[in-house]
Amino acid sequence: MPRVAVFLAPGFEEIEALTVVDYLRRANVDVVTVSVPLDGAEHFTETVTGSHKITVIADMHLKDFIEKMNGNEPEAVYFPGGMPGAKNLSDNQYLFQLITKMDRGGKLVCAMCASPAVVLARTGILSSRKWTCYPGMEKNLAEYCGSEDWATEVMENSRHISDVPFVLDNNVLTGRGPGTAEQFAMKFVEILTDSETAQKIHDGSCQR
Repeated sequence: MPRVAVFLAPGFEEIEALTVVDYLRRANVDVVTVSVPLDGAEHFTETVTGSHKITVIADMHLKDFIEKMNGNEPEAVYFPGGMPGAKNLSDNQYLFQLITKMDRGGKLVCAMCASPAVVLARTGILSSRKWTCYPGMEKNLAEYCGSEDWATEVMENSRHISDVPFVLDNNVLTGRGPGTAEQFAMKFVEILTDSETAQKIHDGSCQR
């Protein structure tokens, strides 16, 4: 059974996070939700509040996740968007390293809305890839990457695709925003399982 880690930082987009978790679990994918503390936080808790003040209890906090990983990364990682959730994810150095390690290993790296631009871009994994994000955020990569020069370097030959619900390029899946979360989640399911499983979930949940 494939394993997926979903990272939730304060200010995450609730629709994007929970829609994906729900559909993956319907497909019997082993999903663990991980609370990510604010940069510099001294206390760790599984409780995380989203950008619309919906509070959820994650399966574990990041400290426990790191200890239990022991060099055994999941088959996929997912970073929902929302602000300041995406910024809080991008501030975490462990996640930066995990993203690059997952990509080097050819494992699935997924992000939606703000997170492709805010979290993934600065790692360099979008270089030479097609990708999408929340409309307009692709114009602020210098801010998210820290400088114009670094943004130019890490995004070399990348191509932003607008007006699509998601983009899959090799092992990187990016999505546009909350309203596309269902389509993004179903693509996620199809990648990790098969088209038959995705179709059963589609039909059983009365999707459009």
